[in-house]
Amino acid sequence: MTEKFLQELEKLTNELIDMAHLAQDMLDDSVRSLKDQNVDLAREVVCKKTELAEMDVNIEQHAFRMIALYQPMAKDMRRVACALKLITYLNRIGRYGKDIANVTIEISNKPHVAKMVSLPHMSKMVRSMVDDAIEAYKSEDISRLDDFADRDDDVDAMRHSIFRECLSYMMEDPSYIVRCTHYVMIARYLERCADHACKMAEKITYMKTGEHIEIEKKSESTPEYCPVRKQGGGLTI
Repeated sequence: MTEKFLQELEKLTNELIDMAHLAQDMLDDSVRSLKDQNVDLAREVVCKKTELAEMDVNIEQHAFRMIALYQPMAKDMRRVACALKLITYLNRIGRYGKDIANVTIEISNKPHVAKMVSLPHMSKMVRSMVDDAIEAYKSEDISRLDDFADRDDDVDAMRHSIFRECLSYMMEDPSYIVRCTHYVMIARYLERCADHACKMAEKITYMKTGEHIEIEKKSESTPEYCPVRKQGGGLTI
């Protein structure tokens, strides 16, 4: 592959890393704004959604130009195609940050219930998964992704724990219903971010190995979910 293509590929990678940092910051800042009831910070997060969307479009256009101009094959093509997938997941993670920031704005006039239950800890768990997925894309070290199934199960368990705890508070005092309902929804947002990190890990593994995998939730390993570890068929690049 030409030197010019390799330069463009490095530029694409750097653009993706920048988008990842923005999405991660939006998620982190949104949880911090909620914890500190910092409405100004929450509004900053909401305003970043335009920048995030612009990055999404620009990286997509850059990747398509590379495919049209250089016609990459094999692993080079998989790396460009992986970037096209990752920007979708990163955009969604950032938008969940925006949604959490909107909750901050809505409920900032009332004190937290039980110090936000375990949401800050859950947020850190999710952030570590996104961090490792992005680093795996950058370095192609997919060993970072080996334990994603277990980590995703831990996040799922945390969401269920938060739901049960919030339910007990709502039953104890109806004045907690609005705040606890928001906590339950935020836990769901964070769980979805972890799911997006898992999808990123699947695509990065394919980029590196050419092998399709599915990160299987232990909580879904029942017949109706039909989990699959390896997927065959389709176009091989």
